[in-house]
Amino acid sequence: MTGLLRTPSFRLDGKRALVTGAGRGIGLAAATALAEAGADVTLAARSSDEIEAGAEALRAAGFRAGALRLDVTDLAETERLLASAGVFDVLVNNAGTNRPKPMREITAEDFDAVMDLNVRAAYFVARNVAGAMADAGVKGSIINVSSQMGHVGGVKRTLYCASKFALEGITKAMAIEFGPAGIRVNTLCPTFILTEMTRPFLADPAFRDMILSKIKLGRMGELEDLMGPVVFLASDASRLMTGSSLMVDGGWTAE
Repeated sequence: MTGLLRTPSFRLDGKRALVTGAGRGIGLAAATALAEAGADVTLAARSSDEIEAGAEALRAAGFRAGALRLDVTDLAETERLLASAGVFDVLVNNAGTNRPKPMREITAEDFDAVMDLNVRAAYFVARNVAGAMADAGVKGSIINVSSQMGHVGGVKRTLYCASKFALEGITKAMAIEFGPAGIRVNTLCPTFILTEMTRPFLADPAFRDMILSKIKLGRMGELEDLMGPVVFLASDASRLMTGSSLMVDGGWTAE
């Protein structure tokens, strides 16, 4: 038949992708998803052992992957290493942390640790990668890993919410600035996902019950739940999306 439309491709063959915080959890899942879609993926994190193991596992499965030891809080070293790494087509800006406490227990050290990684480091990684894309004429995709907590408040989450609301604002402003260069900038906003970071919080039955009461689909998020959305945002399938937030929250923010 003639005249049928063709779905823009979800494939990433020939694309180079960088994933920060890729040693475990959401970062490693994102790297795996991008590699499965055909991208040549660079796993970046402070822990050499974890990213080397992740890259090796991907290569053993027949995918293209490498490792880059990167402390994104060291801005000068990050800029140098990213410049030497060349131009990427996709960034999953995932490195982040959380220190959930009541506001009156948050210390200046807590504040600095969370904001330095979740906002300051994320800002400059995005700036460096998007700038290289623009200079090279690459119409790429920046995926800033935010959270449902970048859209709502939560108990013991004043600091984390502050960091993720900031990332949402950075994303929207970047979308405006880099849109003329054909570079798309969006956020991925998960609910509570079962990872090594969240497992200690979820061990508290009362906290877990509260979480499940908010998730309309009635279950915790799993890493696999984020893999399709990452590929969607990275690929031409989302080619008209920029400055947007992709909620993967099981309906948490629906009310």
